[in-house]
Amino acid sequence: MNTLQQNFYAVQSLIKQAEKVADREESSVTLLAVSKKQSSDKIAEMYALGQRNFGENYLQEALMKQQQLADCAINWHFIGPIQSNKTKSIAENFNWVHSVDRLKIAKRLSAQRPAHLPPLNICLQVNISDEHTKSGVLLANLSSLVTEVLGLKNICLRGVMAIPKPRLDYELQRQPYRKLHQAVLRLNVPTIDTFSFGMTGDLKAAIVEGATMVRIGTALFGQRL
Repeated sequence: MNTLQQNFYAVQSLIKQAEKVADREESSVTLLAVSKKQSSDKIAEMYALGQRNFGENYLQEALMKQQQLADCAINWHFIGPIQSNKTKSIAENFNWVHSVDRLKIAKRLSAQRPAHLPPLNICLQVNISDEHTKSGVLLANLSSLVTEVLGLKNICLRGVMAIPKPRLDYELQRQPYRKLHQAVLRLNVPTIDTFSFGMTGDLKAAIVEGATMVRIGTALFGQRL
């Protein structure tokens, strides 16, 4: 068993352990492999192990990989910051977008989603720790953005994504996720079923507080190129 295989099974084991701690059903959490700055060969190897969801931050890099891996039935997730001039290519080439933080971007993605494709799955990025250096809608403004996005035709609001301020303490890690999870549940939006939060360092805390999709990069692939 090579290093990539060992990493994959180790991460899967961590997710299963966290599901048990959270008293969640097995396989209730989806692993999103963050493959930015990783080679197409590594992605193909991970795909052969059964991984289907891959997250990319940089559009041009992602489009190149999509061409190289066109024979693989990959669910491509865009998870990086979105500039207005990139929305057309994102709308045309991805299954999911996790980093929608304003109505302008949501409108462009909806308008530019090709008619022959199903609605684009989106998550609204929430700046849950109110950090000035991070993108995302503030929690206080989330409800109004949700209402506006729900009226758009060619996108499907599936949930929220958040990257809280890093904490080492487990209980402190849980707090922002709990706050966001509860706030979203109160909105009572039927299409929302996805809580995209948790990375290697806080995976357990995120799953205990309701994460349905965790974004793992280096722990899977090793160091980036």
